[in-house]
Amino acid sequence: MKTVILGIGNTLLSDEGVGIHVLDALSKMDLPWDEVELVDGGTLSFTLAVPIEEADFLVVVDAAQLKSPPGTIQLFKGEEMDSFLLGNRKSSVHEVGLTDLMAIARLTESWPEKRALLAIQPEKLDWGDAPTEQVQFAIPEACRQIRTLLEEWHVVH
Repeated sequence: MKTVILGIGNTLLSDEGVGIHVLDALSKMDLPWDEVELVDGGTLSFTLAVPIEEADFLVVVDAAQLKSPPGTIQLFKGEEMDSFLLGNRKSSVHEVGLTDLMAIARLTESWPEKRALLAIQPEKLDWGDAPTEQVQFAIPEACRQIRTLLEEWHVVH
């Protein structure tokens, strides 16, 4: 069973890069990484269709407009993730949207049944090589929630 944690974002645009910063923090945690693949999705491209199609379990981490205070984390699972993505097509610098990748995976009947989006409310999406303070403080909690989700899915013990 393959688990993919896909971090999305541009680390040159402050909080937009939070998905990549969460991946970096996860890589330093004591998890059985032979069972979990961390994928730096950058600003997305169609090449990410392959790791998504091969995943049995998928967790996507990205900055998203949640209409909440900066650093707020929200976890969307399964159909809830799909609804959020389809209803919140954010404008971004991403070449391809996550909704495009979802459509490709659905067409090939390879959209993982066990999937989740961990979204973090950004404060600043302007030039900057680090997240703002509120978003930086959210990273450990994001990692904890991902760990809990993987335990719930019996990916890690």
